[in-house]
Amino acid sequence: MRVSRRDFSKGCVLAASGAVTGRAARAWAQIQGEHFQTATTHPVHSIQDTETAAQKSERMKWFREARFGMFIHWGLYAIPAGRWEGKEVAGIGEWIMNSASIPVAKYKALASRFNPTQFSAAAIVGLAKSAGMKYIVITSKHHDGFAMFDSKNNPFNIVQATPFKRDSLKELAAECRNQAIKLGFYYSQDQDWTAPGGAALIRDDHKPPTYHWDPSQNGSFPQYLKTKAIPQIRELLTNYGEFPAILWFDTPTKDMTPELAGEIVGILNEHPSLIWNNRLGGGYSGDTETPEQFIPAQGFPGRDWESCMTMNDTWGYKRDDTNFKSTQTLLRNLIDVASKGGNYLLNIGPMATGEVPAPEVERLREMGQWLAVNGEAIYATQPTLFGAEAGAFSATDKDESGNPKFVPSWKWRSTTGSNKIYIHLFEWPGATFHLDKISRNVSGAYLLADKAQARLTVTKRGNALEVQLPEQAPDPVASVLVLTTT
Repeated sequence: MRVSRRDFSKGCVLAASGAVTGRAARAWAQIQGEHFQTATTHPVHSIQDTETAAQKSERMKWFREARFGMFIHWGLYAIPAGRWEGKEVAGIGEWIMNSASIPVAKYKALASRFNPTQFSAAAIVGLAKSAGMKYIVITSKHHDGFAMFDSKNNPFNIVQATPFKRDSLKELAAECRNQAIKLGFYYSQDQDWTAPGGAALIRDDHKPPTYHWDPSQNGSFPQYLKTKAIPQIRELLTNYGEFPAILWFDTPTKDMTPELAGEIVGILNEHPSLIWNNRLGGGYSGDTETPEQFIPAQGFPGRDWESCMTMNDTWGYKRDDTNFKSTQTLLRNLIDVASKGGNYLLNIGPMATGEVPAPEVERLREMGQWLAVNGEAIYATQPTLFGAEAGAFSATDKDESGNPKFVPSWKWRSTTGSNKIYIHLFEWPGATFHLDKISRNVSGAYLLADKAQARLTVTKRGNALEVQLPEQAPDPVASVLVLTTT
């Protein structure tokens, strides 16, 4: 099945591992236990089909070490900011053209009002850096078809169609280069609501087979792909130096046949260091699984993966959405993801002015303060050696598919280094921390927040282990206990 981000907006946003109930379980673009349909043979071989395991490990090395990235959803949809013709529109901000059935001409007219003079690439990249993020992925073109870069292929872009007349991707690329952060581009290859022939996913009152709502949207999908999407993908891959490090596709539909997807893959193969996700379509699995708005109960063993999540309930800016998660929730999500071997791609939605909403700035800076002390326990770590600490599948309760429901536990998580085990304590256990069994020989223990690394008393009883702890937790969100191992 294909589940759209618009469908996501019908459900509630749940951040806990496997915390999926009722209709919300079908709210994500990749739900728990689901993979996009893939094939073992392709009309055009991708790099994933031909590279060795060692080559893939080298190509994915920086991504596997990064663990934390910034997603940016920014475009014309920041102008209406969730309201159209005086009324709030249900759903997520960047889907407003579809949700409100806005005619193409009316939506395109927004470009003449887009003048984000407060946009600062230095400030946004600096914010990511201060948050402890290692890479950025920004929407170069979302489903509305508006390009946030200087596209010579199509004039509906930030340089040619707006009074701003600046290439935001070029400025971000320069700042990412200056501040040593990787930059990736999101590109909606399939859906395009303003280009003739572009796909559109189903909405209740949009009729099959195209689900368009304006006759000017009608046309040939292969023609759209060959005259707009593929040329713009080429521009993105060639005009920004060493970037993009990642190309992030989205919402593949049945229109993206293996043959059409193969034409894109042929271009991607020209950039052998590029990482791209599992949302191209046409049976290609790409490099990464992309669970959206949830953390899989047990990660994706054997696959690289990245949970993309919002801070509130929308991706693109929506003025009425103030349902922001706490910094505690965001940090614990990051730790949970890292403990399962994944990356956490956390979204910001800049306003039409180019400024980042204050609640998002505040939370990112607070996350950065924690990572400044405890980042060693996140970056370049491996998954937990334990597993049961994350929770368990219920023996009685079922999810909507009839499978055992995962019930998360939020007492602690663990990540692993070459000669260290990191225990992230969400609940301070009192005088001692106890492990029934551990697969490594523990030679010592200390708290990561303690600059002196004062040794804590470790007691071993058979396979079990106890560590004596101070009375007070060093951090109210997550205190990291380090076990040194040999």
